[in-house]
Amino acid sequence: MLLQLPTETIPIQEITIHKKIKLFIKREDLIHPQISGNKYWKLFYNINNYLETLPENPLIITFGGAYSNHISAVSAAGNLFGIKTLGIIRGEELEQKWRDNPTLVLAKRNGMNLKFVTREEYRHKEKLTEFLLHEFPEALIIPEGGTNKNAVQGVKMMLNNDTKDFDYLCTAVGTGGTLAGISEFCEDNQKVIGFKVVEDSSLENKILELTSKRNFDLTDAAFGGYGKINDENVRFINDFKVKFDIPLEPVYTGKMMLKLFEMIDADYFPEGSKILCFHTGGLQGIEGANLLLEKQNRNLII
Repeated sequence: MLLQLPTETIPIQEITIHKKIKLFIKREDLIHPQISGNKYWKLFYNINNYLETLPENPLIITFGGAYSNHISAVSAAGNLFGIKTLGIIRGEELEQKWRDNPTLVLAKRNGMNLKFVTREEYRHKEKLTEFLLHEFPEALIIPEGGTNKNAVQGVKMMLNNDTKDFDYLCTAVGTGGTLAGISEFCEDNQKVIGFKVVEDSSLENKILELTSKRNFDLTDAAFGGYGKINDENVRFINDFKVKFDIPLEPVYTGKMMLKLFEMIDADYFPEGSKILCFHTGGLQGIEGANLLLEKQNRNLII
């Protein structure tokens, strides 16, 4: 069994704002209940190409943090295909606390084995990968966030005839694979904006290794750091849900849209511009975020 192309068109919804521009969002979050958004496309060729080699004992290994959407998506794919999965999780302290983490509980429920490593070990993923390849020579090892050349090819399918008539294409940026794919395969007249939710000065160079084009700008949307959630972020996500009936999560899409609205208010975009944002999914992360917010006696995400 392989990951399939969707049988229905992914909807593009207009977000009505009282500005002299037009804003839309492509609901990639609706593509699959568990393998949602860009994760579906990043895994599409990685998994399909691997399964076409007919491995005798298929195994998918990947890396992620405590609330990783990628870990969740890979575990769901393994469950869907009946493939064993192994998640290398950053933070050895989580080994005793994973049952309090909704993302890791979901991954375990999907059959994923979890190996917890120290942050120092995790920083040296190249060494970890060499060790894993030696121990599991037939395994498919997918990088953190799913970003590699196969992922970029998969992201190409987020673009189609419906996305051609836009001046700006916007996406949240973590490891850079989604932005690289959009950059590589969009129309020549389109400008790509990546909203960085991580503070990583090497990100632009990583993206340029995956795309041949320099048609993108990166803008800071970390709002305090990766995975950090401030009250303004929560307020914006909740207001957005009430006004437009579109859920956002606080790590990627919530920060992208908050920063984008700030740019619109500052007249960054020329009058008459058509802007398309990609909803990259990850809504499973809301439950974990709310647990943290609840412990801090702060407002929750609705």
